[in-house]
Amino acid sequence: MKQYSWMLAAVMIAAPLAVQASCETVKADINQKIINNGVSAGDFTLDIVPNDQVDQAGGQVVGHCANDTQKIVYKRNGAESESVPASTGTSQDAPAS
Repeated sequence: MKQYSWMLAAVMIAAPLAVQASCETVKADINQKIINNGVSAGDFTLDIVPNDQVDQAGGQVVGHCANDTQKIVYKRNGAESESVPASTGTSQDAPAS
């Protein structure tokens, strides 16, 4: 019976650590997929936030972990402050004169 109690205590201590490790693994997988799609690692951030704080985090939910109790939120760095000039584009976009 003592051995059972010891094992139960060990599982209860290790469970939160395993959940966090699983969230970090999911975050790393999503991070790699975004980079593989051609986005520079410095152009975005991924944050792990509890479900009730997703609205305050801003950004787009791109994944979930910890039995869907936490979300992974994607945010572009500097995207809000950068504006694209109206002249941006190719010569094919210019109206014919």
